[in-house]
Amino acid sequence: MPVHDEDGAANTLIYVIAHKSRDAAKASWKGFVGDPEWHAARDASEANGKILAEKPESVFMKATDYSPPVKTGVESPERMFLLRTYLAAEGKLPALHSRFRDHTVALFSKHGMNHVGYWEPTDEEAGAGSKLIYILSVPSEESGEASFASFRQDPEWEKVKEESEKDGSLTAPKGVKGIYMKPVDFSPLR
Repeated sequence: MPVHDEDGAANTLIYVIAHKSRDAAKASWKGFVGDPEWHAARDASEANGKILAEKPESVFMKATDYSPPVKTGVESPERMFLLRTYLAAEGKLPALHSRFRDHTVALFSKHGMNHVGYWEPTDEEAGAGSKLIYILSVPSEESGEASFASFRQDPEWEKVKEESEKDGSLTAPKGVKGIYMKPVDFSPLR
């Protein structure tokens, strides 16, 4: 999915691939990069120069216990996706998960946001034990911003946030990041 962020950049492709295990992922990627058809496609696409500005980044993730199963191949009206990453304050990831599981997910639904998935990185260098990564879908960026504005003003959310943060914020300073993504024409999730 091409990205639209605060800078208006649209030069990043983000995708999520499911594997049965890390070993299965390694085997799949080994087969993929060794496939002669892939080599021919790569060589043709790079005939006029490299198409990647930098090495791709991979993050292994596991679904949270409150994440819905990701549904692909479903006919949907045109929509945008919002990828959000939360860096939890030290030791606060379990409390952040509890707040999402018990309140936030339902409140997102109440305010017109649909759930694609909620994950936690599995590797320490990617944020295991300190990050929550999730994707929502909304009809448009404008409707997403309106949904978040109404969510933040919801008295139920204000109460939940206040109660869950009696001992301090659950997220690190500047620990919440979000980017809007538009599905590419070949995406099985649209």
